[in-house]
Amino acid sequence: MKKRTIAALLCISMFSSCYYDKEDYLYGTTTCNASGASFSATVLPIMNQRCNSCHSSNAAASAGAGIILDNYNSVKTYVTNGKLLGSINHSSGYSPMPKGGGSLTSCEIAKVTDWVNSGAPNN
Repeated sequence: MKKRTIAALLCISMFSSCYYDKEDYLYGTTTCNASGASFSATVLPIMNQRCNSCHSSNAAASAGAGIILDNYNSVKTYVTNGKLLGSINHSSGYSPMPKGGGSLTSCEIAKVTDWVNSGAPNN
């Protein structure tokens, strides 16, 4: 009886050890390099893709809440008052953005946050 139990346990452990459930192996790895984010190469493209359908100067008369996010000076205003990070992080007390849509990806948020934390330079 002991030999059968040991043999069964060995078979079970052998078959269970063959199962490979690693997310990066199954779905590919996606890395996010948020360090060194710049306004022109990183932040502005995110704003253009994710924010400026509602917040651009091209639609100034109808810009969401009058907020323009298609140039450095305008974005810097919302960095300074904390509304940019509060909104994209969906923090309590801020209007979550994008409105009516999914949030920015964690990578996009990390890139904008890195840029803000490095002083939000006009680069």
